[in-house]
Amino acid sequence: MEMIAPFYKAGAFSEETSLVLAFALGLGFGWFLERAGFGSAKKLTSQFYGNDMSVFKVMFTAIITAMAGVTLLSAMGVLDRSQIYLVPTFLVPQLVGGLIFGVGFITGGYCPGTCIAGIATGHKDAAMYGLGMLVGVLAFSALFPSIEPLTQVTSMGKLTLSDLFGLSYGTLTVLVVLIAVGGFVGATVIERRLAAR
Repeated sequence: MEMIAPFYKAGAFSEETSLVLAFALGLGFGWFLERAGFGSAKKLTSQFYGNDMSVFKVMFTAIITAMAGVTLLSAMGVLDRSQIYLVPTFLVPQLVGGLIFGVGFITGGYCPGTCIAGIATGHKDAAMYGLGMLVGVLAFSALFPSIEPLTQVTSMGKLTLSDLFGLSYGTLTVLVVLIAVGGFVGATVIERRLAAR
C-alpha cells in the first residue's frame, strides 16, 4: 500500500481498493517490462557491454518523471511530500546490499522485477535466477536474528539528496534532469561507437 501513498494515507480510497490498484499497477509494470524486452537476460546484460543502454535510459527516465511529478504536484498543493514514506538510510548495510544486488544482476542478468517478468514468459534462466533469489531470501531470513545488529550500523535517518546537499527539492529536480540528459547523450554516443566497430 505504501507504493500508492499518499492517496491511501489521505483516505482517498479503502484498503481493499488500494490492494486492487496495487495488483493492477503490478500487472501493468510487468507487461511494460516484457514489452520493452526486459524479460530477457540478453537485453539486460547488454547495458554492461555498452551496446544497448535501454535499461539505463528507461530507469533514469522513470526517476526524472517521478521527481518532476512530485515537484509539480507538491508546488501545486496537491501532494504533501511529508506523507511519502522514506526508507531510513543505513549507509554501510545498504552499500553492501547494493553491491550484492549489482553482482547478482551482472552475473544472472536479472533483477527481481525483470526476473518475475522472465518467469511469466517462460525463460528458464529467469526461473533458475528466481529460485536462487528465493534461497537467498530464505537464508537471509534465517540468519537475520544473528546479523540484525549489522543491519543497523551507520544510521543516517531519513536522508534525502536535497537535505544532503542543502538544495531545494525543485533545484535538485532540475539538476537531476540535466544529469539525465547528459547521461542519455553519453549512453547514445557509447552505443554508436560500439556499433561502428
